[in-house]
Amino acid sequence: MSNTWRLFKNVSRPVSTAKGLAVDDALPRSVDRNGSPPILHLYTFVPSVIVGKYQDLNAALKLDRCRARGIEFNRRSTGGGTVIMGPRIVALGLGINVDYPGLKSGVGGVFESLSGVLIRALESLGVAAYFQPKNDLEAGGKKIAGLSAASEAGKSLLFHTSLLVDFDIPLMMDIMNTPLIKVRDKGYNCFSQRMTTVREELGRDVSVDDTMSAVETAFKAEFGIRFEKDQPDAWEEKTVQRLIDERYTREEWIFSHKHPRARMGVGRLKSRAGLLEVFLSLSGGSIENVLITGDFFSTTEDVHRLENALKWTSCRRESIEKHLEEVWRKDMIYGLDVPTLADAILEAKKNQTRL
Repeated sequence: MSNTWRLFKNVSRPVSTAKGLAVDDALPRSVDRNGSPPILHLYTFVPSVIVGKYQDLNAALKLDRCRARGIEFNRRSTGGGTVIMGPRIVALGLGINVDYPGLKSGVGGVFESLSGVLIRALESLGVAAYFQPKNDLEAGGKKIAGLSAASEAGKSLLFHTSLLVDFDIPLMMDIMNTPLIKVRDKGYNCFSQRMTTVREELGRDVSVDDTMSAVETAFKAEFGIRFEKDQPDAWEEKTVQRLIDERYTREEWIFSHKHPRARMGVGRLKSRAGLLEVFLSLSGGSIENVLITGDFFSTTEDVHRLENALKWTSCRRESIEKHLEEVWRKDMIYGLDVPTLADAILEAKKNQTRL
């Protein structure tokens, strides 16, 4: 196996959400289909906000404020929550085989392995950071980076992170809708009590270029590799453009995973997997329709498999858990178990009967 990885690095010019996300999605595809070595993409976005794959964008954001401020919005292909991006936040995409030496298995293993790289990079800048499950890096009890991952391309995965060099907290508070249940669970009333940056931790300015270089050096040390500075080849460019045209500029993608407009009961639960939202309608005592959304990590296929297993199931705990267990496997939704999902479904049932 080659110890030379490819590096796509863009320091000088922030990119649109469509371009940045499309390049990232092309990385694991090229690794899987073209036999490319791992590809690291380091770059910055224009001022923007990006929701996780399973979130409702309308529910997560105040879109009128985004439009008024000229803030782009989009949906990424990886799970997790809403992130604010901009020229002072390092965006990182990594395409890599799931069985690459040194990479632990499963979503949790990927987060654990690759968080070590970012911790090493931050330490080289003078910031003491640590991994906070399920998917955050923290410094002094505050979030400094969020991690995300998904596998859409065979045995290859895409790893995402946003590393906060500097950050506009008032902007975040102005354009985001944050569920009260999530705020209460984390025990803070203001994002400023929960977020930190490289600049804040060090008490001095640090350039985005220096931060990217620290990340690059940390990857070399962690995996014993070297980087070849590169740019997308013809196949990758074509793939990027197709993803821009067919995914990241289309409302069908950006506004997918909408919360239902019909009168459905909703069960909201803050779990180890993240914020879980289940929408439910009943016919008699059976589940007629069910939608599972939130800021968790899974695959579209697995979420649909769970939803299909629940349809026309008697809405009693023993029946719900029986049908879920028939299709369930470990980390189907990372960090979630069957009883917790059943709790959210039963909460939705309770609220449905009140309508």
